[in-house]
Amino acid sequence: MKQVIATTAAPGAIGPYSQAIDTGTFVYASGQIPINPATGEIPQGITAQTEQSLANVKAIMEAAGLTMANVVKTTVFLADMADFGAMNEVYARAFEAPYPARSAVAVRELPKGVMVEIEVLAMR
Repeated sequence: MKQVIATTAAPGAIGPYSQAIDTGTFVYASGQIPINPATGEIPQGITAQTEQSLANVKAIMEAAGLTMANVVKTTVFLADMADFGAMNEVYARAFEAPYPARSAVAVRELPKGVMVEIEVLAMR
């Protein structure tokens, strides 16, 4: 079984992909960049961008009937690894122990010139 998860509380897909796919056991969420779904605007600075990306992730989890506590793995893409500390402070507030497994990598650039993108894998 494969079910599409979609919500207007997070930015819509801007290409041939889904916001998330629910397999019954796992929910695979596409990477979320910091677009405010209500305004289409991108906040300034790594702190605000991380907060918005995580708010988008949370909205997708809620659309799937889950919470951030269901997240078992995250991947954080940063345009500049110098932003890791500030991102990590915001990230730490979004999750509780036991924290999800995580990878954090620096990439050359991200869509729309944003500073961060976060994708997650959640388990029912």
